[in-house]
Amino acid sequence: MGFGQSPRRDHLIPDKTEEAFVEYESVRHVLPPARPALRMPEYLESLADIADRFDVFLLDAFGVLNIGEKAIPGAPEHVADLMAAGKRVMVVSNAASMRKEALVRKYQNLGYHFEVDDVVSSRDALIAGLQGQDDLHWGVMAVDGDDLSDLGNLRLTILGDDIAAYEAVDGFLMIGSASWTEARQTLLETALAKDPRPVLVGNPDIVAPRETHFSPEPGHYAHRVSKSVGVTPEYYGKPFQGIYDLVFAKLGAVDTSRVVMVGDTLHTDILGAHSAAISSALIASYGFFAGSDATGAIARSGISPTYVLERP
Repeated sequence: MGFGQSPRRDHLIPDKTEEAFVEYESVRHVLPPARPALRMPEYLESLADIADRFDVFLLDAFGVLNIGEKAIPGAPEHVADLMAAGKRVMVVSNAASMRKEALVRKYQNLGYHFEVDDVVSSRDALIAGLQGQDDLHWGVMAVDGDDLSDLGNLRLTILGDDIAAYEAVDGFLMIGSASWTEARQTLLETALAKDPRPVLVGNPDIVAPRETHFSPEPGHYAHRVSKSVGVTPEYYGKPFQGIYDLVFAKLGAVDTSRVVMVGDTLHTDILGAHSAAISSALIASYGFFAGSDATGAIARSGISPTYVLERP
């Protein structure tokens, strides 16, 4: 899928949004089911309008806190207001390519006051899923030189352009796709067709919103593997339950009716909230649906958030 560029900052190309939406819809059989909507979403302006309705706010990063490397205007202030009001605010992100400490530094540099205990990522979910698999040799979709030491005492080989590496490993970890190429995707699919092995996906996102375009993420390539060679990947992160198990383990005893997931994507953030049986809020004017029809997408997909917010 060719995700394009746009001259308009902070808004993505509508036809690319549609392309990504169609791809998400094509893999609905892999995703958790949507809960039937009990009522139409309530349309409000920002997080400030739901501040009194919840005690715990779970925030996606891309499209909620930031677009690319810039904070969304007003979002740091709204998050600070929630914290000042005594709300528990956590980041729940599919950003598997970065260690948690690096994520926290990034958010702090953008003006947010998160600490390590405030962040749960799909990388955490993947690490939990890798427990007890130290005896396997894993080929890793990641950028050469990435710090993977938090994955434990695993035997890891970052995949490049040598087919021998793909043939030698016992399974594959799809963590970050920044340096992934079509040539490497072909090597992966060829190796799996010849010798099917486990594929664990640390970021189920198909795309991520950048300042002027969508970037293809590990989920995009994982679904291609499934369609091409019939290997069924294991997914770690939103919308799958494992990441929410980690979140609620951190939260402890909590009234789930007072917890809301805030995100910009129906098929990850909102569907994830459905799987976790909590309320949800979709950001409509930043991130995935910037410049596009979020209301129409809700109707077409049947994935209905509790709220639609114009901005974080």
